[in-house]
Amino acid sequence: MSSSDPPPERPLTLEPTPQFILPSMADETLDRPLRAGELARRAGVSKDTLRFYERKGLLPRPLRLANNYRAYPPETVDRVLWLRRVLAAGFTLDELARILALRESGGIPCRQVRDLGAAKLAEIEERLRDLETTRESLRDLLADWDRRLAEAGPDRRAGLLESLPPFPRKERSR
Repeated sequence: MSSSDPPPERPLTLEPTPQFILPSMADETLDRPLRAGELARRAGVSKDTLRFYERKGLLPRPLRLANNYRAYPPETVDRVLWLRRVLAAGFTLDELARILALRESGGIPCRQVRDLGAAKLAEIEERLRDLETTRESLRDLLADWDRRLAEAGPDRRAGLLESLPPFPRKERSR
């Protein structure tokens, strides 16, 4: 091998290097309390979200350190991730707070949870029907606008917005 030849490539491996600890892993001890910023980072939420969950009763109040920082038990990460999954399933914070209050007072809210889930599905199906109706109306409107544009030609206004059908009026109750 001449001095102008590049050095041979060495494959990257995952072999451990003695005395080497990744800094991000060194801080991740599993049994120590977590400060709010650390919990928020691990759970993918903001510190404001944590405080909001506490006010709603979805997270227990954390211990306070001598410096008044909030200190959460490590299992709180799982609780916040669970809360996010429940909220992503369509439950509101207020609904979840009521369910948890019932559960924590010894009640069994499973039937209420199931009923709420069924109601949420019915709402989604209604919204989908409304969206399908809106989609068809918009398709019809675009076809009408295409016709108007063709008739108007490039040098005349086609009055597209003026051609919108009247908005249905709802009588306001007094």
